[in-house]
Amino acid sequence: MRVLRWAACLAIAAIAMAWGVLWLAPSIGDKTASFGAVSVGGPFGLTDHTGRHVTDATYRGRLMLVYFGYTFCPDVCPTELQTVASALDLLGPDAGRIVPLFITVDPERDTVPILKDYVALFDGRLIGLTGTDAEIAAVTKAYRVYYAKATPKGSTAYLMDHSSFLYLMGPDGSFRALFRQGMSADDLAKGLRARLAG
Repeated sequence: MRVLRWAACLAIAAIAMAWGVLWLAPSIGDKTASFGAVSVGGPFGLTDHTGRHVTDATYRGRLMLVYFGYTFCPDVCPTELQTVASALDLLGPDAGRIVPLFITVDPERDTVPILKDYVALFDGRLIGLTGTDAEIAAVTKAYRVYYAKATPKGSTAYLMDHSSFLYLMGPDGSFRALFRQGMSADDLAKGLRARLAG
């Protein structure tokens, strides 16, 4: 048991260090940061909020703005998704060149009907994606997303601890930029506009 505890601690420390390096890395004017040569993103096969099977190739030709979260999230997820919706509004017609994706880290509860109702609360352009445990594990690994179940003391319901970043992927599926949690809609729109222009 002690070995397992140490292994878990080391894994968490490694993830924290990686994100720490990213967080402290020099930022570009639009408050994005790059992983450099480290691979982020990749092929995936998931189910969207209409029940349709989709892959990363479904969205080729447009920028993908990807956020990982879950519908039962009490604060961070709805805040970030509202920021995305507002930033898309600020972009006007250029928003059509971006597809915003919300990928759940809680497939156990986030079924297709739940996702359909949830994404409708924010923006009609937002696409919710879910899948099997294995499919979600694969896409989170590809995007280097941390997530884990956490049950508060005295509660029977669980929450999901998860990293909170917006990933911008190019029309070819390659990693372009990372937007940190807490950005204003104005700053996000400015960063997206710069990427669209570039």
